[in-house]
Amino acid sequence: MNKQHKKNRITILVIFAMSIIPFAFAWYLADNPGKVKLGSNNGDLISPPLPTELKDFAGYDAFSAENINQLQGHWVLINVLPEAQCSEACQDGLYKTQQITLMLGKDIARIRRLAVIYNQAEQPLPKQWQEDARLLKVVPSAELKEIIAKTSAKDEPGGLLIMDPLGNLMMKYPTNYDPYKVRNDLSKLLRISQIG
Repeated sequence: MNKQHKKNRITILVIFAMSIIPFAFAWYLADNPGKVKLGSNNGDLISPPLPTELKDFAGYDAFSAENINQLQGHWVLINVLPEAQCSEACQDGLYKTQQITLMLGKDIARIRRLAVIYNQAEQPLPKQWQEDARLLKVVPSAELKEIIAKTSAKDEPGGLLIMDPLGNLMMKYPTNYDPYKVRNDLSKLLRISQIG
């Protein structure tokens, strides 16, 4: 009888612990939300997304001016070039976006690359980027400069912004981002996207 009594007590304690532990864990996470990373994306979501308009983008050269309408209805990888010269980090960012589009294979037609150049007169791009037939180069309007400032991309040369097919800036990556992680995020977005 003593053994049975002991077993019953242990069973009651286990059931009590099973019902209390999940509540204690939930309480801890509610008080410390930073301890858990929600979602499976590698970049930082811009919440709420920042809307842009096509008129905010002015072509840097004749090729970009002719093809500026390609920004509508496509996913856009944006490199922000705020400095007078395209630094090593900036050139690395442009190179990475080129590699990301190539890694996407059959989805390459759904992606556009964009370099936002702040100082048009002072900032000649390296020759390989001037001859890049898939890189659109634009000068931002004052409104677009304000929108980009909200993402802090201007302060991170070589960083990356992603714009959805509706023109919303929705994700950002810091300088020295991993192009494979960007590719993974883009693959997910393209898989679930009904547009672009």
